[in-house]
Amino acid sequence: MKPLRPGSMRPIDFTSGRVDLTHGSGGRSMAQLIEELFIANFDNEYLRQQNDQAVFEVPKGRLVMATDAHVVSPLFFPGGDIGCLSVHGTINDVATAGARPLYLAASFVLEEGFPLADLRRIVRSMAKASMEAGVPIVTGDTKVVEQGKGDGVFITTTGVGVVPEGVSPSGDRARPGDRILCSGSIGDHGVAIMAQRESLGFSTTLESDTAALHTLVERLVKVAPDVHVLRDPTRGGVAATLNEIARQSKVGMLIREAAIPVRQEVKAACEFLGLDPLNVANEGKLLVLCAPADADALLVAMKEHPLGRQAAVIGAVHEDPNCFVQMETVFGGKRIVDWLAGEQLPRIC
Repeated sequence: MKPLRPGSMRPIDFTSGRVDLTHGSGGRSMAQLIEELFIANFDNEYLRQQNDQAVFEVPKGRLVMATDAHVVSPLFFPGGDIGCLSVHGTINDVATAGARPLYLAASFVLEEGFPLADLRRIVRSMAKASMEAGVPIVTGDTKVVEQGKGDGVFITTTGVGVVPEGVSPSGDRARPGDRILCSGSIGDHGVAIMAQRESLGFSTTLESDTAALHTLVERLVKVAPDVHVLRDPTRGGVAATLNEIARQSKVGMLIREAAIPVRQEVKAACEFLGLDPLNVANEGKLLVLCAPADADALLVAMKEHPLGRQAAVIGAVHEDPNCFVQMETVFGGKRIVDWLAGEQLPRIC
């Protein structure tokens, strides 16, 4: 972010003002927005240099980079908003490589007419999430599109991190015999979004589980540096994530319905809507695949962390040339846990 000093311009009206095209024009208005909003809230030594990039030292280890675009609707939902979600989502993508996230970049696409009060609320939420995670936003960009050509605000975040020696979780490392662990109740985020959407006609006290998972991952890789797979089950939920891993590793999986933590509110909402909790998105849950010898220690470590208190072993990996993911139901039968055929719920993260 490289603002010019806005000189004697009046302070931006963050109470009743709105985004206009000049805020993305590269001129004084854009410089003022960057100065009074983004630098003021994301403040750190890198942004204060006011360059078009951030230059930083990198600790020894392998670098990891991840990027994610966030288009959630509604922008504000129980337990979070697009701001904290954009920080948590990219931190988690970096962390599931076994990495320690170091820095974030943020890019905003704003629609003309978007309330500046809402934009400030989003930016403050990002700043809070970034500060709590200890991962600063060090550079970024802002663009404004004409009214009717956007949907309020889209945010893309990119993160970099470093993986320590001896740690290499990857989706192609699942092996027959591996145990499958889940850090907690599934479907919370998706149901919180659904409940907020006006057309659904029901309400719940359930909140999104959006959270940064890197401190949980750090604890796990200390306990078992050779953990095979780490993955956060976001879009498509646990079902899509396990199918992705099964195909990458060319294995099959069997999970147990009775072992999968699901809140009663999520079950009830999914029954009402005809959905499967396994397909509903999460933003603060972790799937772990590990050797049988490491499972007990990892489960204890997860339960000792605030984000893993409901952790459970939910299944195991086995040989299967078809790479099927199956579930043993509470009635004792088995069914295929398949990918979604279409979009279950658009604009969820």
